[in-house]
Amino acid sequence: MRIVTLALYSVLTILHFNAAVSLVFPSYGSLAGLSTEQLNHIIPRLEYQPPQMPPPPQNDTSARLVNDAAHPWMPARPGDQRGPCPGLNTLASHGYLPRNGIATPAQIINAVQEGFNMDYTVANFITYAAFLVDGNLITNKLSIGGRTSLTGAFPPAPAIAGGLDTHAVFEGDASMTRGDFFFGNNHDFNETLFQQFVDYSNKFGAGKYNLTVAGELRWKRIQDSIATNPTFSFVSPRYFTAYAESSFPVQFFVDGRKTGADAGQLDMVTARSFFQQSRFPDGFFRANDSGSGDGDEIVFAAHPIQPGRNVGGVNNYVVDPTSADFSDECLLYVNFANQTVRGLYPSPTGDLLTSLKANLHFFYNGITPGSCQEVLPYGE
Repeated sequence: MRIVTLALYSVLTILHFNAAVSLVFPSYGSLAGLSTEQLNHIIPRLEYQPPQMPPPPQNDTSARLVNDAAHPWMPARPGDQRGPCPGLNTLASHGYLPRNGIATPAQIINAVQEGFNMDYTVANFITYAAFLVDGNLITNKLSIGGRTSLTGAFPPAPAIAGGLDTHAVFEGDASMTRGDFFFGNNHDFNETLFQQFVDYSNKFGAGKYNLTVAGELRWKRIQDSIATNPTFSFVSPRYFTAYAESSFPVQFFVDGRKTGADAGQLDMVTARSFFQQSRFPDGFFRANDSGSGDGDEIVFAAHPIQPGRNVGGVNNYVVDPTSADFSDECLLYVNFANQTVRGLYPSPTGDLLTSLKANLHFFYNGITPGSCQEVLPYGE
């Protein structure tokens, strides 16, 4: 997965790396996939923040105004981090998250509850999964944006400061409004893809985006990537986040006061406000009652497809029997802990090891209690 992009480091000399990183390695830069020598150089130059216990669940899960006087929209400033998730981008632009787009896991869990009324368990699971892969486990910071090049370091400078648009983990191929990584831009809003979003909403939803539209559009985006992207990959965890991405707008971008036939129906003006402008519409109320993302499997059921990838070029989608799917979601957790995280951090020590153990446990607590057995890739 993501370790492939970080393999670029193997061709760099430690001398050049040391000279550059000591000057420019950011506090939110991901350490995942770096060599022992690189970690030994970077970590002592970072201010260690011990793992922070997750915040408690919110008490009030009712619909309420979120585009309020305390959270005015402001455009992103130069240097502010924004990435492939329109929900997190919106929370940052309204100040539910730090407006620079760099946050702690606790801040993200609080923000998605406050701003969108996301279910507490789901918020924990998603946040710690993202943090373990894309965050800095020493400083306890995560960028909601992309990977940042180290200026003045190497010709060319490798992009190493991980953010949420790190490819094939949470961001991934077949996005609804962002292009595939293979084509060069996997994080900026894509107007052509948004027009496809509009067209499918008109065709299957009478002008509104809903779970029926989501099922058809998800299938269309998968088929487009199979036909055009020779490196198309659709395996866990991206396999799951793709379906979550499809159902998320229905659950969280629709005003929480809507009921009856209007519930779960997203109009195109509101959709563009979130996807392109990172902005709550004026007078917007968050969802009523906390959302848990139950629409994912409805979207999947419209056109079931097993995890897989193109092999050897386009139009050659090969199923991957080792990937987790909707029939065994515990395998998603097990593979993520034992393969994804362990593959990125094969031999951690000291503070890094302490943080990995703690955050893996916080991640496990985001699973429905008793549904899966906890795994300990680094021991007790």
